[in-house]
Amino acid sequence: MNEQANSQTSNQTSNQSSHQTSNQAVNQNNNQSFNQSSSQNSQASFDSKQTFADIYQSSIDNREQFWAEQAKRIYWHKEPEQILDDSNLPFAKWFVGGETNLCYNCVDRHLAERAEQDAFIWLSSEINQELIETFPTVVDAFKDLGNNVELYTDYTKRRLTYNDLYKEVNYFADVLQRHGIGKGDRVIIYMPMILEASYAMLACARIGAVHSVVFGGFAAHNLAIRMDDAEAKMVITVDAGLRGGKVVNYKSLVNQGVEQATVKPEHVLVVNRGVLPFEKKAIDVDYATQRRISCEANAIVEPVWLESNTPSYLLYTSGTTGTPKGVQRDTGGHAVALTTSIDYIYDGKAGETFWAISDIGWAVGHSYTIYAPLLAGMTSVMYEGLPHRPNPGIWWRIVEANKVNILFTAPTGVRMLKKQDETWMTRYDVSSLKSFFLAGEPLDESTANWLTKHLGVPILDHYWQTESGWPILSNTPKFNHKPHKQGSPGYPMYGYDAHVINEETGEPCAAGEKGLLAISAPLPPGCLTTVWRNDERFISSYFGLFDGKQYSTSDYAVTDEDGYFYILGRTDDVINVAGHRIGTQEIEEAISTHPEMAECAVVGIQDELKGELPIAFCVLKDHEQVATTENRFRIEQQVIGAVVKSLGGIAKPAAIYFPQALPKTRSGKILRRAIRALAEGNETGDMSTLDNPTAIDAIKQSMKDY
Repeated sequence: MNEQANSQTSNQTSNQSSHQTSNQAVNQNNNQSFNQSSSQNSQASFDSKQTFADIYQSSIDNREQFWAEQAKRIYWHKEPEQILDDSNLPFAKWFVGGETNLCYNCVDRHLAERAEQDAFIWLSSEINQELIETFPTVVDAFKDLGNNVELYTDYTKRRLTYNDLYKEVNYFADVLQRHGIGKGDRVIIYMPMILEASYAMLACARIGAVHSVVFGGFAAHNLAIRMDDAEAKMVITVDAGLRGGKVVNYKSLVNQGVEQATVKPEHVLVVNRGVLPFEKKAIDVDYATQRRISCEANAIVEPVWLESNTPSYLLYTSGTTGTPKGVQRDTGGHAVALTTSIDYIYDGKAGETFWAISDIGWAVGHSYTIYAPLLAGMTSVMYEGLPHRPNPGIWWRIVEANKVNILFTAPTGVRMLKKQDETWMTRYDVSSLKSFFLAGEPLDESTANWLTKHLGVPILDHYWQTESGWPILSNTPKFNHKPHKQGSPGYPMYGYDAHVINEETGEPCAAGEKGLLAISAPLPPGCLTTVWRNDERFISSYFGLFDGKQYSTSDYAVTDEDGYFYILGRTDDVINVAGHRIGTQEIEEAISTHPEMAECAVVGIQDELKGELPIAFCVLKDHEQVATTENRFRIEQQVIGAVVKSLGGIAKPAAIYFPQALPKTRSGKILRRAIRALAEGNETGDMSTLDNPTAIDAIKQSMKDY
């Protein structure tokens, strides 16, 4: 299907020369020249006879030499003096003494060769011609922000070249500087998936400010906690966001967050989208007005060169104590790791199109919507919308229209599409796709098979964490040295000395023996360097086991004879049934083989006799299948049979419920903690990330119907 534009388009053409520095440097530690690379050099040359096994072993046995070679993929204003300082493990410093800038590597470096190539393709299925009729001020807001968009019946689109991005980031950086933001200042970004959010992140990186993106679904209290912990000098937000056609009042939430915060920001910079009128506060600053000043001045802000280990951003993740942890990322290691991953893991190339379907409030959105594709000179798709709106074919329409080459999302979104009419999968030409990566939670076999049948490309589960910032386990289509095994996210990636160990003794587990997935220090470049202003928590949360030099992923895993890893679930998602430790993921995998199953969640509840018992909440493709007692009993017995056949009678669910929906976060993760609380008759606690409140009622109703 061709895009037929009912569009309002006007091209901004203002060629600005990039400020590029040629600086041939020498790595004193390895006596090797650091290549001040162009965008094409983001893909370092390698011996075509070299296998991934060779590369992996080199990264473990000769890590400094390996990473010195990878460091040539980015631009260094000053060469590193030392590749690795591991004198104070578990803390590690990479590319010590080197100076670089993330924004320069993402934007300026590419201007000489690909200034007119798209850097971003922004699409919103939330904003279309129908919505414009409801919110006509949206069109004026686009114009005020310099957004020359194309309006279609089902979505809005803007293509942004690297040259356009260079200008917009400079304008944004100028606005930040004129309002007192500089090197080291923390800036909270609380925004939906719009281009201005990417400008804000890159502008912070350009001037050395530390951004902390807070997912737009968080409530005011959670926002206030992050403002206080980061001691944010500024908050950047919007008037409102749109999700599923519903208005989300961002500005009101920010107002409440500022009111609750102990540390007040000096300014709230507001990108007005024209969706929801709001009353301006004394600390509010209108971005469109300030952008106009920067635009008229043709503002250019020189990048601030940062030592490699300077923090680039904070991303808060949940903690067992209830207080979020500020995962701290560095600058140089982050840039090198992400650039290398695009080549070695995703097999992406400059000029290709990468679409990570994730919110910028999560690690995937940081790494693979904003930073990594730009570092590698690719085009990144930035999407505001849901998988099934305005129809279940929207993803595939976007793939066809924009020739997406690499797709990356969480299994939850795909499972949502599995419940829809399958003919939507055949209406569009998706031949541009060469691979589809999934992460966030384990990919069940039935979903993988469904995708393989319809797309005909490698469907690759892989595993990583907010803390790692890039994949720990994956398959590597670039090398194609091992077949992909369904149910496994692959094998350890270069730089990760990963293994499964006995959590009591610390000894390595044999193939087939369950244990804790751990990584020996030092962690490779790009991983968290510490918890923001809390080194003690960094050690206790991640390196508290054994000799203090084993990073705990808090995930149970097992390996097979071929070296593939299988994730069995979080350490707190393991059920102890009469002394037998059973991963909830194992039971969910067995249940998912049932042909009527759309998705499921298994939790453990307390039992006086056996300690814990598994119970299952199953969402069927057609809920009417359990409308009669006879059918319900039949499906229950089939599900129990599948579990017993796969795992034995010890794993048999004590009860099977059939809700019409599962409670999930807005990133698609199932809220098993809340389900467990409901099953045990307890309060669910903080539900600020809940996407669909009616799902809680669905769980309650399913238990009543049992």
